[in-house]
Amino acid sequence: MIYALYFIVVLIFSIYSYSLVDLNLTLFNNQIWDNFRSFIIQIGYFNKGLSTIIFFSCLGIFYLLYFLSKKYKPNPIKLAFVIGLVSLIAYPFLSHDFFNYMFDAKILTFYGKNPYLFRALDFPSDHWTRFMHWTHRVYPYGPTFLPITLIPSFLSGGKFILSLLFFKMTFVSFYLGAVWATNKINKNMALTIATHPLIIIEGLNTPHNDLIAMSLGLIGVYLLFNKKVWSRALFIISGLIKYSTLPILILSKKNKWLNILAFIGTLIPLYYLTFYSEIQPWYFLILFIFLPIFPNLIKRIELFLMGLIFSYFPYIFLGGWNSPDKVAIKHQIIIYFSIANLLALGIYKIFYFIKKRSALNSINN
Repeated sequence: MIYALYFIVVLIFSIYSYSLVDLNLTLFNNQIWDNFRSFIIQIGYFNKGLSTIIFFSCLGIFYLLYFLSKKYKPNPIKLAFVIGLVSLIAYPFLSHDFFNYMFDAKILTFYGKNPYLFRALDFPSDHWTRFMHWTHRVYPYGPTFLPITLIPSFLSGGKFILSLLFFKMTFVSFYLGAVWATNKINKNMALTIATHPLIIIEGLNTPHNDLIAMSLGLIGVYLLFNKKVWSRALFIISGLIKYSTLPILILSKKNKWLNILAFIGTLIPLYYLTFYSEIQPWYFLILFIFLPIFPNLIKRIELFLMGLIFSYFPYIFLGGWNSPDKVAIKHQIIIYFSIANLLALGIYKIFYFIKKRSALNSINN
């Protein structure tokens, strides 16, 4: 039943994602597609109330299934395969970064230029630039992400649909790899990686390279636990994607203080981006790397992570991030959920202390 429910809700969410397909993007020259596109964009662009209901209904079901999977414990790898396979058809509607990944690789594989030196704007005749954002910047990521993206880019031969599909397949492959490696450590942890709504939405539906950094980190942790020398190599590759995961290089199987130091080191760039740049939900995917190290970590910050996804409310209901007021609402939602998370942790600690005190009193009596 869990497999079927996930298939249905991921399929619905994937179809819904086309409600915010870029108006300058034509995926297919087909009458059936044109009819579907005309229908679905009416929801995303012109009936924002209905769009908001669909988005948050799916999000609520994702969380319900997430908690049910903890209870019924389906096979994490099979479940991840279902989720990943259906997510292949989703449109990356919450961010345009995915299209930048595609074009940055295309600069090298199709145009034979260095993406660290050339921008999308340097190719004005390319039709992809009509629906891209951030066309003015050169390649902003570390040296290990580009080689990964060259494979799907080369296979696509410059064709947009093939590039979209092959890039999605690449991200799904890394997602499956993360679930597989975590399942080797602990099944419950693997279920968290397979079903967490933040990973499904920010890693699969609207893929970000933080998912790949997370996946390499988790595979590296699995190898670390099995005393494989390749673990450090994967930590380096992960860290050189966006640099924020570089502190995991000091992770240890036995030394808890090194692990705490690595965790704090990972939080520092997140803190900087949050308070001095812009807080983005996908940045926090890298925290899942520490799940095998700190098994209760995700459980303790669950409300905060939920707030990250709920912060899309102004984007869905009001449309885009084109005003400071919308961004301010986003930040308020995250702050409210963060406060709720801290209060929940405080209440839990109080009840835990009372329960422990009562148990000690019973023993003494």
